[in-house]
Parts: sequence; structure tokens; C-alpha cells
Amino acid sequence: MIRKILIGLVVLVAALAVFIATRSADFRVTRSAILPAPTAVVFGLVNDLHQWEAWSPWAKMDPNSKATFDGPLVGLGSSMAWAGNEKVGEGKMTITESKLNELIVMRLDFLKPFQATHTTEFTFRAEGEQTHVTWSMTGKNSFMSKAAGLVMDCEKMVGDQFEQGFANMKAVVAHAGAP
Repeated sequence: MIRKILIGLVVLVAALAVFIATRSADFRVTRSAILPAPTAVVFGLVNDLHQWEAWSPWAKMDPNSKATFDGPLVGLGSSMAWAGNEKVGEGKMTITESKLNELIVMRLDFLKPFQATHTTEFTFRAEGEQTHVTWSMTGKNSFMSKAAGLVMDCEKMVGDQFEQGFANMKAVVAHAGAP
């Protein structure tokens, strides 16, 4: 009887492993918002990594996080490395493409709590005196990430963080525009 239970358990674990392995590794998380500021202002908040702390949803998760900067002050080649608590982890982001008031692409290298490399993209489009911003992250999930996705909605979790970032940006640009 115990032998049948063990065989059944092994078959179940193997079937689960096959199911997880066949799930798509590719992922994309995208959110958009309209911000009440000119495109140059919103673009500048993202293109200058020194300004990220003012609006980044992760900065609020660990106010004691440490950031170091490298490369040019803004734009192509500038980078920011961070090290924080278990909520923000450790990693580095580098701007790999910057088209004035249109597009910013970054390489994200996560070191802790897990190692991964993803791409983040911001697009900007003027709508009168406002700016339509789209924030996307793409990458590949490891086997463990695909397994975690069975019980956690990672798209919603990251998407909610993007939406919090947009809310923070709105507060920053509103404050900057205040007399």
C-alpha cells in the first residue's frame, strides 16, 4: 500500500514538473498612465536615475536602501545599483537606449533575492500638456519562477508596483508645479 502511494506521489510530482516546464518562459508586464505634466518633465524623472528615489515604488519599501550611481549623469549608459532589504533586494539598472521625450530602455540585473536579467521600457507621448507613459518589463522566467506563478499572480504584483510608481510620479510633478 505504501509503495502504491509513493509511486502515485512520484507520478504526481513528475506530472507537475512537466506541466511547469511546458509553461511559457516569456513574460511581459505593462501599465500606462496619463500624467499631468509636459513630456520633457516626465521623461526627465525617468532618464535621470538620481530622481528615481522621489517616485520609485521600491524606494518606499526600504527607505534605508543604498544606491550608487555610475556613468553619465543622465541618459544612455547611466546606471544605478541598489542594495536593500528583502523587499527590494539587490541589483543594477542601466539605461541602454534613450530617445529624448520618446523612449527609455533599461537593462535590469537582479542579484538578490534571485538572479535574473530583464528589460524595462518606458514610452512617452505628449497629449496636450499631459504625458501618456507606458511602462513595460519583459524577460524570461526560470523554472522556479514559473512554479511560483502557479500560486502567485506575479503580473498583478509587478503591475501594482508600476501603478504605484505612476501615482508617485503624479505627486512629484504636482508638487513641482505648485507655486
